[in-house]
Amino acid sequence: MTEQAALDLADKGLDDSLKRLFDLLRIPSISTQPDHAPDCRKAADWLVKELSEIGFDASTRETPGHPMVVAHAKGPEGSPHVLFYGHYDVQPVDPLNLWTSAPFEPVLVKGPTGDMEITARGAADDKGQVMTFVEACRALRAADGTLPLSVTMLIEGEEESGGVNLLPFLEANRDELKADVALICDTGMLGRGMPAITTMLRGMVGEEVTITCANRDLHSGMYGNAARNPIQLLCDILSDLRDGATGRVTLQGFYEGVPVIPEETRALWRKIGPTDEEGLAPVGLSLPAGEIGYTALEQTWCRPSCEINGISGGYEEKGFKTVLPSKAMAKVSFRLVGHQDPEAIRAAFRAHVETRLPADCKAEFTAHGGSRASIVSVDMPFLPLALKALEEEWQHPAAIIGCGGSIPVVTEVQEALGMDSLLIGFGLEDDRVHSPNEKYNLTCFHKGMRSWIRVLHALAARKTH
Repeated sequence: MTEQAALDLADKGLDDSLKRLFDLLRIPSISTQPDHAPDCRKAADWLVKELSEIGFDASTRETPGHPMVVAHAKGPEGSPHVLFYGHYDVQPVDPLNLWTSAPFEPVLVKGPTGDMEITARGAADDKGQVMTFVEACRALRAADGTLPLSVTMLIEGEEESGGVNLLPFLEANRDELKADVALICDTGMLGRGMPAITTMLRGMVGEEVTITCANRDLHSGMYGNAARNPIQLLCDILSDLRDGATGRVTLQGFYEGVPVIPEETRALWRKIGPTDEEGLAPVGLSLPAGEIGYTALEQTWCRPSCEINGISGGYEEKGFKTVLPSKAMAKVSFRLVGHQDPEAIRAAFRAHVETRLPADCKAEFTAHGGSRASIVSVDMPFLPLALKALEEEWQHPAAIIGCGGSIPVVTEVQEALGMDSLLIGFGLEDDRVHSPNEKYNLTCFHKGMRSWIRVLHALAARKTH
């Protein structure tokens, strides 16, 4: 049978594919919250069952954290071998009161743009994306009884909580997981109906700092002015992280390894990407922040950042309490580009805090992951094949783009397995990833399945031996 037969089956089976996605979305697999460890295992087992039913040799693999899912299906002799990566874990749902529907009770509703949207935690990141590939394989197997090439799937359960067990797992299972190219579906498109392959991803450093001043909470009348206020101290330290005039991060050595983007590349991005106003309008803003002299798109695609992700201290309940707190806490993340060193950035941040502490105060730090930026070679032979397949499905030229997010697996696959990756995703900028009311457009889910059918057939045409 032909590629078209599989595409037809994907179309006819869309309702059933959607039902299976909803079943997976109902599992609250929040990897960072210990109470949801059984749910993470339930999601892994669910995937193993589904993959086994469509002919994969699938199993859960234990790690010191949440289990991995590994599945294999052999293609024709001499065909390429691809490693597909995704993750089944999701972000926490807070603040719950901002959701318009229960986060783990998926619904299909008409969105503000008129598109039908799947709303649930994990709809876009990453269960919906994973299932585009699973359902594409289902249609291919139903059409031909086999896949056009050999496929290994690796679906992890800790991407949203640091992924500390992924690299050791890759290294320990190198021979089993080695393939010709990795396929990663955890990215987005350039815009509605505009497919893309991402070749630049930022790295990340996550840090939590707690500053302690007095040995207990104090009465702000009895001790105000006399005793150090850790919230004020922490705010002063955090405000020093950026230069107010230029927007540049002030950490010692922060910009070492940051590449200069050629002007012709910046000009191309201005041509294909949204303006500052267009890019920020969906979130109610219009003016780019960060470094002076860079567009909003450049700030996320090719410049490093420093963001305060959370801050707390003192009395936070309803009403008012005149307390001078003992402690204050902040969570800070740095997105990295080029060849910035995550551990050097972490050390610079801790030094930045410690050098600003009074002698009678202390700081404690907790690391929350660190990864280098990823740069995918645009010379890999599989790239033009995938670009052409995407263009055929979407009837729009497929772009090569950057992404402000961090997907450590790209670098880890390069380091542990010696493989390049094709980052092909079908998310949109307004998917509200990590936010309340996360959604995934039905069109993205449907055409995502069809895209993978075309991509796998296109890659299969390149014989490896």
